[in-house]
Amino acid sequence: MNIQKYWAFVKAAETQSFTKAADALNYTQSGISRMISDLESEWGVSLFERGRTGISLTSDGLKLFPHIKRICKEQENIMMQIEDLHNIQTGIIRIGTFSSVATHWLPVMIKSFKKDYPNIDFELLLGDYTEIESWIVEGRVDFGFLRLPTNAEIETIYLEQDRLLVVIPEDHPLANCKKFPINELANNPFMLLEKGAKAEISELFEMHQISPQVQFTTWDDYAIMSMVENGLGISMLPELILQRIPYRIIAKELEVPAFRTIGIGMRDQKSLSLASKRFLEYLSCRKRV
Repeated sequence: MNIQKYWAFVKAAETQSFTKAADALNYTQSGISRMISDLESEWGVSLFERGRTGISLTSDGLKLFPHIKRICKEQENIMMQIEDLHNIQTGIIRIGTFSSVATHWLPVMIKSFKKDYPNIDFELLLGDYTEIESWIVEGRVDFGFLRLPTNAEIETIYLEQDRLLVVIPEDHPLANCKKFPINELANNPFMLLEKGAKAEISELFEMHQISPQVQFTTWDDYAIMSMVENGLGISMLPELILQRIPYRIIAKELEVPAFRTIGIGMRDQKSLSLASKRFLEYLSCRKRV
């Protein structure tokens, strides 16, 4: 059994491209193509349909894919255990995260961690809550930052609550109010920070029976802040996003306290690599900056 051929098959299936699989595995495109051809010859089946627009799994390939992926995952687990035996001097930690955590929490924690473990590398995948949940369940990341509560399949660790603040232009009529009236959320054009599954701001509107005048929806918090700065409307953003912002906007506490609960999710904490477990220890005692 040549595990590299199995990895070539899995990556080609996931990316639907021999070229992208080659980039991911540090091979040439012809090397990946040859390994796939070898597997097809050995097994006597066709694994991929090859066309002008790319590749796709055949029906036989679809049947074999979950089994081959499981073998590759087991090989990866074995390698992680071997890394553990070498006292976590080398390895990689894969983290799913959203932008505010990647910007304001992780750099400080990674810098501190790498002072003690300089040869541990990191791979950060940025996405929304739904994407990060999927990456955790699929095993694409070791753990991820999430809004709690989350998928029942995922084991979680609570971190903290992050206030939701109203952001308005500097010249807004309520710029000097102490706390922003919740009913006023419906009286201004609204820029909604949301993508994919329903997030905490929409849930807040539903809870208080508010129908906002949503003018724009995105998962890019900087786009939201720029639009607010230019007087296109107001928005609500988590406080963590609003640290060291480069925009001329005002953040106001809502008259009704609103929060998102941030935690860490993983499939099974016991099965994490030693490096990942050690990094979680750093996260548990982190200091916000």
